[in-house]
Amino acid sequence: MRCWEAGQHSSWMCPTALLSLYGFFANCRPAEPFLTPYLLGHKNISGHVVTNYLFPIWTYSYLAVLPLIFLLTDMLRYKPLVVLQGLFLVSNYLLLCFAFDLVALTYLQFNFAMVTSTEVAYFSYIYSVIPAEQYQRATAYVRSAMLTGFTFGATMGQMLISLADLSYFTVNAITLAFMGIAFLVSFSLPMPRHGMYFGTGPGASTYPLNEVTEATDRMSGREEMKGAVSRWYSKERMRFAARQMWENLRESYSTKRLVYWSLWWALATANYGQVFNYVQVMWDQIAPSSTSSIYNGGVEAVCTLVGAVAAFLVGYMRVRWEVWGELFLGVFSAVGAGSVFLTGLSTNIWLSYTGYVIFKASYMFLITITTFQIAANLSMECYALTFGINTFVALALQTVLTAVVVDHSGLGLDIVTQFIIYGSCYTAISLLFLFRGLYTAGSYYYTSRESAETRTADKT
Repeated sequence: MRCWEAGQHSSWMCPTALLSLYGFFANCRPAEPFLTPYLLGHKNISGHVVTNYLFPIWTYSYLAVLPLIFLLTDMLRYKPLVVLQGLFLVSNYLLLCFAFDLVALTYLQFNFAMVTSTEVAYFSYIYSVIPAEQYQRATAYVRSAMLTGFTFGATMGQMLISLADLSYFTVNAITLAFMGIAFLVSFSLPMPRHGMYFGTGPGASTYPLNEVTEATDRMSGREEMKGAVSRWYSKERMRFAARQMWENLRESYSTKRLVYWSLWWALATANYGQVFNYVQVMWDQIAPSSTSSIYNGGVEAVCTLVGAVAAFLVGYMRVRWEVWGELFLGVFSAVGAGSVFLTGLSTNIWLSYTGYVIFKASYMFLITITTFQIAANLSMECYALTFGINTFVALALQTVLTAVVVDHSGLGLDIVTQFIIYGSCYTAISLLFLFRGLYTAGSYYYTSRESAETRTADKT
């Protein structure tokens, strides 16, 4: 932590490196691709209970805690929520290793909802401690570390299962060790000076987010905390934060184009979440883990690599996104729809694996374009709010799908029928944006042609 205090002029490097290190270990989870086989085998839970009872609890819990976590992240200045995520990651794998009771495994779903909801702190922390001119580089490092950790973890899990012939319990214990390292690293992150909404405005410090003055360094921790608390929770500060959020909300959805990009984000992410959550159940039905060799870890590693390459290529594409962007969303959503049907309707595990790789790569490709297009037209404050709202809307839609299609108190459909519904939803998304994209492109060229004819007429 001393490197943060020593190098104020290049201080962005230290928190970026520490957060990247945390992101690598927090996402290095060798056991995650094998969660469903582990619950069905080692925990001896039926497929019906896992699919129609346990997994839906995660979705409901995630939706319930996300708004509160979003506000607390800014109010508590990011770091406490990153530390909290590390703690819940440790408790998550402690429960997976040593809990067998259904009540404990039910709580496990809430515990994991806390892990996923606090990801907003991981993604937004870096912007509170570095200067704006370093946002692009720091974002690349932090996201690369996360993807590298996920790929390394999935590959390691596959090798430990297939080559070392270790049990699922041992792989979960190894994952627990990685989560312990991530938890320890989280304490070394520097504390931001203030948040985006609750640390600005009347009474806030005028220092830049990444500046730590000598006077502040000489303050006692107790005096600083007392002053900070009195500022954060004053009525004046709350009114200012609410007013700023409302202004940013109006700016975030001020144009039809931003609304349509956000609509795709919410619809596609809701369906992606469902496919991601239940694809292991599908694979276990096609090739039961009790009698077949499974390669879930290898498939997830390939998905991440292919998706990362697709996302990387977006930065080099020279496309008039305001004209062709919605058509891109429609075309590649159609690819995603076809791959969901391939994943869910195939009786060959390798075809199902292939469909999932195509689906995940197409989603990562399109979500990169979407986030880039939204961020390019908004300030950082507006983008952060848009990210939170779009994520919440996506989760609300996913919750509706879960309650109606998956939950045992709803339709409680079998896994194949579920994937038919998810593929149909993706088909509807693709048709919506294909028509919208054709209309946008046609309108643009009609307007351009009309303008050209007008200019020609004026010259003559």
